[in-house]
Amino acid sequence: MRNAAGLLTVVLLFSGCGLFQGKSGSGNAISFLHEGWEFRQAGGDLWRPAEVPGSVHTDLMNSVIEDPFFRDNEASVQWVGKTGWEYRLEFDGRPYVDTYNHIELVFEGLDTYARVFLNGESILDADNMFRAWSIRVDSLLHPEANVLTVSFRSPIMEVLPRMESMEYQLPASNDQGEKTSPYTRKAPYHFGWDWGPRLVTSGIWRPVFLRGWNDLILRDTRFTQTALNEKQADLMVGLEAEVAASIEAEFRVLVNGKTLTKRVFMLQPGINDLEFPLVIHTPRLWWPNGLGEPYLYDVRVEVLLSGRIADVSQQRIGIRTLELRREPDEWGESFAFVVNGVPVFAKGGNWIPADNFVSRVTRERYEHLLKSCRDAHMNMLRVWGGGIYEHDDFYDLCDEMGILIWQDFMFACSMVPGDESFLSNVEQEAVYQVKRLRNHPCLALWCGNNEGETAWFNWGWKEELPASVWDDYLALFHDLLPGVIREHDFSRAYWPSSPSSNLLDDANSPRMGNAHYWGVWHGALPFSEYEKQFHRFQSEYGFQSFPLMPTVEKYTWPGDRDIESPVMLAHQKHPRGNELIREYMLRDFPKPRDFESFLYVSQILQAEGIRMGAEHFRRIMPGCMGSLYWQINDCWPVASWSSIDYYGRWKALHYYARRFYAPLLLSIEKRSDSLIVHGVSDRLEPVKGLLTVYSLTFDGTVGRSAEIDVDLMPGQSQVCLRLDEEEWFTGLERTESFLRFELNSPGREAVSAMWYPLPYREMKRIDPELTVEVLKAGSTPRLRVRTRYLARGVYVQASGVNGRFSDNFFDMPPGSEKVIHFFPARTTSRKELSKMLRVRSLADAF
Repeated sequence: MRNAAGLLTVVLLFSGCGLFQGKSGSGNAISFLHEGWEFRQAGGDLWRPAEVPGSVHTDLMNSVIEDPFFRDNEASVQWVGKTGWEYRLEFDGRPYVDTYNHIELVFEGLDTYARVFLNGESILDADNMFRAWSIRVDSLLHPEANVLTVSFRSPIMEVLPRMESMEYQLPASNDQGEKTSPYTRKAPYHFGWDWGPRLVTSGIWRPVFLRGWNDLILRDTRFTQTALNEKQADLMVGLEAEVAASIEAEFRVLVNGKTLTKRVFMLQPGINDLEFPLVIHTPRLWWPNGLGEPYLYDVRVEVLLSGRIADVSQQRIGIRTLELRREPDEWGESFAFVVNGVPVFAKGGNWIPADNFVSRVTRERYEHLLKSCRDAHMNMLRVWGGGIYEHDDFYDLCDEMGILIWQDFMFACSMVPGDESFLSNVEQEAVYQVKRLRNHPCLALWCGNNEGETAWFNWGWKEELPASVWDDYLALFHDLLPGVIREHDFSRAYWPSSPSSNLLDDANSPRMGNAHYWGVWHGALPFSEYEKQFHRFQSEYGFQSFPLMPTVEKYTWPGDRDIESPVMLAHQKHPRGNELIREYMLRDFPKPRDFESFLYVSQILQAEGIRMGAEHFRRIMPGCMGSLYWQINDCWPVASWSSIDYYGRWKALHYYARRFYAPLLLSIEKRSDSLIVHGVSDRLEPVKGLLTVYSLTFDGTVGRSAEIDVDLMPGQSQVCLRLDEEEWFTGLERTESFLRFELNSPGREAVSAMWYPLPYREMKRIDPELTVEVLKAGSTPRLRVRTRYLARGVYVQASGVNGRFSDNFFDMPPGSEKVIHFFPARTTSRKELSKMLRVRSLADAF
């Protein structure tokens, strides 16, 4: 970075070596070039301060444009994406020019079409947001007064001339404007989606730095596990070491601070590919969330020249076996992830970028979102192919939390060009990203694209486009990308598309592969249709809701707060979104009485629908071995399918997910006149418990009850009990009665479920007489909620302070109390918190 004196702050890549000892034996170093940048519109005269890493939109927000996320400002900034922009930095080259024979300028991310000049010399023409770029600059760098310029061309205007010359256009149905995204290696969601704005960014979106070295530099480090048992883990260490001249080098590998192996190699000028074994005795395993500790080893590779450390690589790795098991079974062919020999039912959702301007996403924000997933018992996220390959912090945190990653390559809902330059560009992108991510134990699968296969066969593209377009698709997703995986990450599975049958059946085949089910929502089919789906792995299904009032207040004025206002419609990107939410809502609920109640009921509606799907998919395991709902998070404040809104607030769905993804689940299925009580366990050990069933009225009168001993087997779903519905409601008025189920097992919190015989709109509505009080204040306040009568959708809110609760949006049986914890962003006193607390239920909404 540039300090006040205009000098570079140098960061050593390792410790234990003096920096300035001449050009022989000097330590390698990097210097970030993040301070002192300016930008201007291409051809303009006025230079303004810029932030790097960043984007032109966030730079313009400092003085030129309004926040695109507020009200309907998005429409007024569309010119930004159609304009060229220039960035420049003046910096001094010392001590690099005095110290290093090899000096490289590295851009870890340029968005997207950028020509780079150093001291007036063109040194790079970049055309891919997803690649890192390294240029040797020692012959151009001056001791003082260097000028680095990056000239960005509009991603839209760059592509339009090519499109105009083509006989056909590649489909890009989600682009909210010119359909340019398929031709550009840039995050597709930047061009708009049915949950996100069209904000076509440019800028230096990842770090930029100088790197200096003399004799040797480590270009890549990889760890490949070859064998594992209780006594030892066998790994191969692979290294790419570049040297300037023939030299002997010693390589040491330290694990948790202890040297486990040493090797000496004679290196030749250029890149040297090296490999040698590493043994870790009595290994501790990495486990997915809920199945054990995700243990990580700290591994340090040191390279010594003449006894002095020349370069170092430090990483954390996990020891585990992982496979995508696809074997013939009674339903067709399985599709299950198996970790350390244990079949894992994948519980989680789909991840999109956490901001349209991703340089604003801090490690703290990643941590909040991923902890939210971990705390909801999720063990897998799918990094969806219309976004970005995520920041290192994301994967590091998933390693720590035991969250498996289904990793799409960045292609979504489109076909691809097939020219040699495009394929070469994608190949280099894929090699870079695979090498960057392959050492993460969280990484479970590489997937070619989102919905390309199903789109070709089911969306009319096969009939509308030349057959050569399909040939181009096959060349990329069935040849090039799996070839990259075989060469650079052969131990992991590759899957061509999501959904896919690997071209052996329909892409959404119930017999094999993975599926996206959108009959609910896009097809307007009832939630009960989820229970008719028997796919092998459900990697997308979802339903929309609105964010609650504290979030809506962030992007609206009071006069905007109507579902059909222009501003609210600007934050509803699905063309039928409001219509579908209202249609589904009126199937099950009366019309909400006001705007705030509509927001609240939309979240209950979403949560109940996804609960029905998620519980069904868990009930039919091992026939289905994955439930990843659409979607976890938002990139801006919007009505969407997310369970956590843009500001990190848990929606009702996320609280529901914490219950329907819990290790032990009671799930009630209605078949004809019978109720089937399923017990689902993800535990590695058997669970013995007592299952109690009650039929109750809203005031707590017990109709009948029963008890049964239950033995739940590890990693299985089983039927615990069958009930005759008519028998259990005999003598009770169905409009004011329900069933309650509770499973108690020694040493575990009780697991409960409720079942209602009628939709909410057909049931009697009474005031439950809810109260909430503070039992304990401090950093983690403890609250008690009480109800006199049945309370449904109980929502506790602390107005004026951000935070989440240990549970929320829950049902309470009559005459009950529930203790919950509040995790506030700041400490509050008992008196202050008592004034902030509000509690409501569905009874208040109509």
